[in-house]
Amino acid sequence: MLYTSKKWILPILIAVMVFPYAPFSAHADGPGVSARAAILMDQDSGRILYARNEHRPMRIASITKIMTAILAIESGKLQDRVTVSEKATKTEGSSLYLKPGEHISLNDLVYGLMLRSGNDSAVAIAEYVGGSFDGFVYMMNQKAREIGMKNTLFRNPHGLDDHDDHYSTAYDMAVLTRYAMENPKFREISSSAIYRSPQEGEKWDRVWRNKNKMLKRYPYSTGGKTGYTRLAKRTLVSTAKKDGMGLIAVTLNDPDDWEDHAAMFNFGYRTFHLASIVKKGVVDGIKLKAYKNKIEASRDFRYPLMKSEKKEVQKSVTLYQPPKGGKWKEGAIPKPIGKMKVMLGETMIADLPLYYEGKGLVKEDSKTFWSVFKDMVASLFSISSGVRHG
Repeated sequence: MLYTSKKWILPILIAVMVFPYAPFSAHADGPGVSARAAILMDQDSGRILYARNEHRPMRIASITKIMTAILAIESGKLQDRVTVSEKATKTEGSSLYLKPGEHISLNDLVYGLMLRSGNDSAVAIAEYVGGSFDGFVYMMNQKAREIGMKNTLFRNPHGLDDHDDHYSTAYDMAVLTRYAMENPKFREISSSAIYRSPQEGEKWDRVWRNKNKMLKRYPYSTGGKTGYTRLAKRTLVSTAKKDGMGLIAVTLNDPDDWEDHAAMFNFGYRTFHLASIVKKGVVDGIKLKAYKNKIEASRDFRYPLMKSEKKEVQKSVTLYQPPKGGKWKEGAIPKPIGKMKVMLGETMIADLPLYYEGKGLVKEDSKTFWSVFKDMVASLFSISSGVRHG
């Protein structure tokens, strides 16, 4: 509803099926996976295409570093030179073999973090970006709350098993990856197969190769992050894009993660297709003379659907009552002038603002991707295909 006096509201229900003649098909079976917890999410809409124990809090190992990387990127300090502390160089596990007192760019540290999974790099980043190790952990948890990670607690920037209460869920890690993938620099780093970093005081560069085998094993892979600790076992986040549809796969405690991620991606691309439900520009179907061919949507809206769901999509439009005579005075046109609601069965999947002859229309509606997401985050728990196993 538009929250104003009813006399100024004119409901115009299009009530037209987007695909009224689509044939019904049987409910699809999901992929079989070995993971204790798994999820497949559409990157643009956040729709859950497949899930198994997706809200179960578990250890996550080095996929923690996705949060560390995006915070470093968002700091705006990638070109700064970081002085590596002795504490950072003594971090156990996977390492870049940094030296106490050496200087290295924050940009190179993030590449080393994501490709080589350097735990020493994670601590160096945390100390520099957060001002201290603990300050950075605070930032990690604050960002988690901001973007809707409701079942996550970070206690370090690398994911090592040094705390019993460092955990997340498959769903929350998909939410984090979805957020991070909106950043071009993160996408660039995550998809890099190899990176060379000049080494202070040496004639040779450090060379890091991406541990994410999906980049070579799956033809549509666009990035991700691997993880392993003795207690967490194998964890993996990976992303892919085919025919305009970006997917995010997450598995926790999975002995066969490479095969499982390929199977989930194949399932997603085989079972769902990206339907164009609303196109930017003039909205068809409005018969009222004052508004006919004058009401515009501010952006395209596409959504992954199974064939059997196409006939369940409905659109309705609500507009302000036009003034007498049908013409608005200059400067009096409401911005927006109404909204379009898109329903999939009983679930609202979009609530889009509409504008009169483009007046007040701005790029992507000025409302950011993530403000839209946070408005709908509660409903996303229920927006799934119903494809669940385990």
